[in-house]
Amino acid sequence: MENQLNSLKTAVYIVGAGPGDPDLLTVKAQKLLSTADVILFADALVPEQILDLCRQDAEIIRTADKTLEEIVALMVERVRSQHKSVVRLHSGDPSLYSAVHEQMQMLAEANIPFEVIPGISAFQAAAAKLKVELTVPGLVQTIILTRISGRTEVPTTEELTTLAAHQASLCLYLSARHVENAQAKLLEHYLSDTLVAICFRLGWPDEKIRVVPLNQMAECTHQENLIRTTLYIISPALLPTSGRSRLYNPEYHHLFRS
Repeated sequence: MENQLNSLKTAVYIVGAGPGDPDLLTVKAQKLLSTADVILFADALVPEQILDLCRQDAEIIRTADKTLEEIVALMVERVRSQHKSVVRLHSGDPSLYSAVHEQMQMLAEANIPFEVIPGISAFQAAAAKLKVELTVPGLVQTIILTRISGRTEVPTTEELTTLAAHQASLCLYLSARHVENAQAKLLEHYLSDTLVAICFRLGWPDEKIRVVPLNQMAECTHQENLIRTTLYIISPALLPTSGRSRLYNPEYHHLFRS
């Protein structure tokens, strides 16, 4: 009985799959996928190639057509009745726009132990692809992750116009269907020639990245027929710059270099 309880100590693993490239999974995520009995994966958002890492005899459950209640009921049943280990595989990082909050609440209410494994978010993968740092000394030191109001409302204090006023590196998720509105709000504070990186299905075989001036953001989105799975990065850091951190400056002294 003690061994059984120990094996159930963490029964559900909520795992971030990253933006799409299987090579960007964390080592822990790969280990869990290779050993779990059951994988529930968001098949509309996670590439099937990632399933190649799973055990051949693992039960694979697709969840794109399921409600939250159905998904949680499946996890609870596999753990409680069948004593199986379960991976709930999400795209990106579970802490961002993943509907993981309500899953954790329902698992806790059902007394099902769970652990969250972070993943790389699209904005991080985008910066790597673009070969840019989004916090350049003397230029920009803040990153804002947000979305525009759509079917899910954004609190009034977080409206895009308000956030754009900071002129930070702004990463705009889940907004392709409302791109004209987003562009108009951004133009209230960013210059029209501010560069925008339009990033579609990062890490997938059909990945697209386009860099255009802000005033062409909506036009490019429509020309490329981008409706979903699109991230926009609006930032002065996309321009070539000579900004330099003080950390490695020979004139900067700190604890490890006198």
